Amino acid sequence: MIKYKLVCKDCDILFDSWFSSSKQYEKLKKQNYINCHICNSFNVEKTLMSPSILKSKNNIKIDVKDIKYKEIKKVISKYQKFITKNFHYVGENFAYEARLIHYKNKKALKGIYGSATEKDLEELKEEGINAEIIPWVKDSTN
Repeated sequence: MIKYKLVCKDCDILFDSWFSSSKQYEKLKKQNYINCHICNSFNVEKTLMSPSILKSKNNIKIDVKDIKYKEIKKVISKYQKFITKNFHYVGENFAYEARLIHYKNKKALKGIYGSATEKDLEELKEEGINAEIIPWVKDSTN
């Protein structure tokens, strides 16, 4: 696995992303699968990076970015708990279910959440169906 620091050339946000290899990054970039999670632009590039060096426990430095990451992850986890408690999970059928609710004026007992492709989300937006991307983090506390 390799971690790259990426920058969106449209909104100037920096973010990290993991790839199985540098070749995988190039392949995904060529196929326009790498986009900005803020403005949805595909104008994303790698930035200069320094290698990550492990330090001994005696030389622990507090990384402000790590603290911010943990705070953001905590907020996202709260959103996830709220969503899973109050919305209905439809899995890969998100686009289909969203259209059912929209076109058949079907009143959903609960809102829905699930996964959809970038193309599905663009099509939903073109059809006037509101759908948002929310980052989803896995709980890694064992």
